[in-house]
Amino acid sequence: MSHPPLQESTREILQKKLCDHLAVIYPDFNREVLAQQLVQVMRLDEDCQSPLPHKNLWDETDVVVITYANTILSENQHPLKALHHFLKTHFTMLINSVHILPFFPYSSDDGFAVIDYKRVDPKVGDWNDILRISTDFHLMADLVINHCSSQHQWFVNFQAGKSPGNDYFFTVDPNENLAGVVRPRTTPLLRAVSNGDATKCVWCTFGHDQIDLDFRNPQVLLEMVDILRLYLDMGVRIFRLDAVAFLWKKIGSSCINLEETHELVRLLRTLIEHANPNAVIITETNIPNRENLSYFGNANEAHCIYNFSLPPLLLNSLVSGDCRHLKNWLMSMPPAQNGTTYFNFIASHDGIGLRPVEGLLSDEEQEALIQTMENFGGQISWRALDDGNRKPYEINISLFDALKGTTAGEDEWQLERFICAHAIMLALEGIPGFYLHSLVGTTNDYQRMLEHGHNRAINRRQWQELEINRKLRDATSHHYKVFYQLRHLIHLRREQPAFHPNATQFTLHLGDRIFAFWRQSMDRRQSIFCLNNISDAPQTVPLSSLNLISTDKWKDLINEQYFEDMLDSLTLEPYQTRWITNRW
Repeated sequence: MSHPPLQESTREILQKKLCDHLAVIYPDFNREVLAQQLVQVMRLDEDCQSPLPHKNLWDETDVVVITYANTILSENQHPLKALHHFLKTHFTMLINSVHILPFFPYSSDDGFAVIDYKRVDPKVGDWNDILRISTDFHLMADLVINHCSSQHQWFVNFQAGKSPGNDYFFTVDPNENLAGVVRPRTTPLLRAVSNGDATKCVWCTFGHDQIDLDFRNPQVLLEMVDILRLYLDMGVRIFRLDAVAFLWKKIGSSCINLEETHELVRLLRTLIEHANPNAVIITETNIPNRENLSYFGNANEAHCIYNFSLPPLLLNSLVSGDCRHLKNWLMSMPPAQNGTTYFNFIASHDGIGLRPVEGLLSDEEQEALIQTMENFGGQISWRALDDGNRKPYEINISLFDALKGTTAGEDEWQLERFICAHAIMLALEGIPGFYLHSLVGTTNDYQRMLEHGHNRAINRRQWQELEINRKLRDATSHHYKVFYQLRHLIHLRREQPAFHPNATQFTLHLGDRIFAFWRQSMDRRQSIFCLNNISDAPQTVPLSSLNLISTDKWKDLINEQYFEDMLDSLTLEPYQTRWITNRW
């Protein structure tokens, strides 16, 4: 009598998947032993869960706020407590997720040169503060995986020739040909340092205080997985893999987006989802659009990727009054498979990247955009090229100031233009992420930029909680106007099934002054036509051009206008948005 084959256990399936990943990354190591070590470090030998493939871990109610731990300050309490209080006061039932940028002890780069991955910087709070925030919001945190601070104990040990750390950092012969290496900075790539009794050159993608880790050593991977497990225990649900595109290096290559890097992302995905099937990975890859899309893999790498092309393309459309490039880009974007989606943002702690529009905007168009931003008080950061020259890498400016006018100069439409930008972000396929400073209309902080000595500080103001609360109560301030108009739009978005991150999206063609697209809910019951006038002149749209189904009733969600005559037309005032739906 034949017996049916025994079904593999979740643990056995996990072990095989890990071995498959490790065969690509570490072909010369014993993959079975290393897989078992990873299982033990992640404590999956105690609790191993079964993730469901292609499961959406989000819906239309998901909205993220992005902030530093010390953006909100208050007397007599740690910044994390002040931030938690501010979030609960203003964003309960509005925003359900918070990305707290690195909150660890650090030596530079506002947190991204981590001295100790396992401690909360005592200047901002402790792990109990993080746990409390994670009970009220989905918590997103950075795994600063490519590099650590030159003050990290690992690097101190490296310089002394001791372990752990002696073999944790990527070193290279300075005589090697490194001309093809792609990186986002103009500082020298290599730094000569002592290593016991010898001198070695360590690899520094981002600067000499941020030393690149060497993932060719599997012990480095085990260290990072141990850190990842801690973050899970501390309530982190969303993991932002910082600068992950640069993770693996091969001399003679570009040292970006290598196959081993992709396989490492797939490995981390496997570990995380077997520990918590509701956890999410977001890859931070500020690179050209096609390369960025590759981090979805086959729905087996990142759950979400940053839509890095959106900020510069949208900014360009709003200051030029021409949305051709934005439309062309939107039409080229593939729908995300179920279980994956885009992370949309238009402002962040970093600048507005220009690499993601390479091949999308001409050099002349980029130069016009840069000149306009400089006219509005913005600064430009640069990256090094193979030939020793430099190229603009990002624009550093607060988004509110970036939208104070057009290429023709400043005008009276700053607020309307700013709200329009966020209305577009809220309606697009994907999960919207609001930089906290955008939600309250923060302007350029020139004093902070001068004090810190780097351009990005222009958009990293710290607010006293009493001061920003006072501004948010003052109906005459632009902070109040920004905050309450955005609150209204966020509330509307959260109630529309057609704004599910994976709902259908089609680009509409209504001329170069109107950026328009159509969303349809996954059950096909709700349609929303999203019309955005990106110019400083009124635009008229015949309703017949939308092909509205005449048997349905249609309404603009934002201003509650109803449409009955399908032969009529509607007018969009400068920078006005219309969300026209058949279900409300």
